[in-house]
Amino acid sequence: MKSSIKVSIIIIFLSLFAHAARADEVFTWQDCIQEAAKNHPDLIAAQEEVKQSEAAKKITASTLLPQVNANAAATTARNDTDIVHSSGDTYTYGVSGTQLLFDGAQTINNVRAASENIKASQQSYRFTSTEVRLRLRTAFINLLTAQELIKVTQDIVKIRRDNLELITLRYQSWLEHRGALLTAEANLASAEFQLAQAKRDLELAQRQITKEMGRKEFVPMSVKGDFKVADTANPKPDLEALAKSNPSLLQIAAQKNAAEFNLRSTYGSFFPTLSGQAGAGKSGTHWTPRGDEWNLGLTLSLPVFEGGLRHAQVAQAAALLKQLRENERSTRDGIIVNLEQAWVSLQDAVQTVGVQYKNLVATEERSKIAEVEFSTGFLTYDNWTIIEDNLVSAKTSYLNAQSNALLAEAGWVQAKGETLEYAKK
Repeated sequence: MKSSIKVSIIIIFLSLFAHAARADEVFTWQDCIQEAAKNHPDLIAAQEEVKQSEAAKKITASTLLPQVNANAAATTARNDTDIVHSSGDTYTYGVSGTQLLFDGAQTINNVRAASENIKASQQSYRFTSTEVRLRLRTAFINLLTAQELIKVTQDIVKIRRDNLELITLRYQSWLEHRGALLTAEANLASAEFQLAQAKRDLELAQRQITKEMGRKEFVPMSVKGDFKVADTANPKPDLEALAKSNPSLLQIAAQKNAAEFNLRSTYGSFFPTLSGQAGAGKSGTHWTPRGDEWNLGLTLSLPVFEGGLRHAQVAQAAALLKQLRENERSTRDGIIVNLEQAWVSLQDAVQTVGVQYKNLVATEERSKIAEVEFSTGFLTYDNWTIIEDNLVSAKTSYLNAQSNALLAEAGWVQAKGETLEYAKK
């Protein structure tokens, strides 16, 4: 009995220890990339789409090879009439084959179209990878920001608490009015609310990154990184050149090429189809049969009238090709605009970080001076509290500027069409 209790206690202790160990997991950006690359369902689904297109090409190309069938049959028959009574058995087996000789290049063009469809699915996978990277990077930045925001709000709570203590002493000494005391209490309550809110935002950010890493179960985690922007895109790159390698453009280009081959295949339906057949076997009334059989021949077929079917198919294929050509042009123009917008946003965000940093440094210095002036009576409460409010605002604004710069960088990387494995950040 005692031993079973000890075992139970050990199991509980180990489970709690394991849970605590899992809760302390710390991930770098590369750790998140590696896990998402293996587990993210969107990437897995896109990989399966590529496999489907590869299999579709093999299916299409199989008709260019000989089609060989083996057959065997055994039959028995009985004929009973008033005059004749007969019965007999028949056995046959053999091999037959068919080879496509000419079909107006329909099958060849269908195979080429299937090859382009493989390229399109591969570019679709790349596009999915860019989307996964953007969402994963956003989740990583949000969690990194949430972790830092807790530190900032803790500093703000300390500032507000110190201010309240100072105002309380001055109020008790009849040096400040009750309105100043109530304002200091309200500021502290607001800071404590912001801290509680930051802790709730932290758990939300943890759940977001858990999803984007492809994990099936939620485990509290933290991330390790800095707020330095690696890909500043300065000087400005050639946006037209970047657009050419974008997976969205390459995907629709492959779809357009496939449509061109499909149109050629459709034109091929106006030509006759020629196939060769050959077969050899044996037949007889006993097993094993000994009678030899063989055949060799050609089959030529050409539809004469189908109610305008082939003309309609050509018109449909030609319209699809024209549509994809225009879609390709529209996609290219849209990619260039998105690149321009993402580049502008990145430059603005990076410069904003510099401005907010200088503002924070100046505000911190001004706060130190103001605290001394206020405590010695050289500064009124109203002016002092404005300076303190500016300090609190500057701390938050600087963190937000850093976070926005990283998000703008992630948007720029996605606009370039970089995949999950993009190395700079």
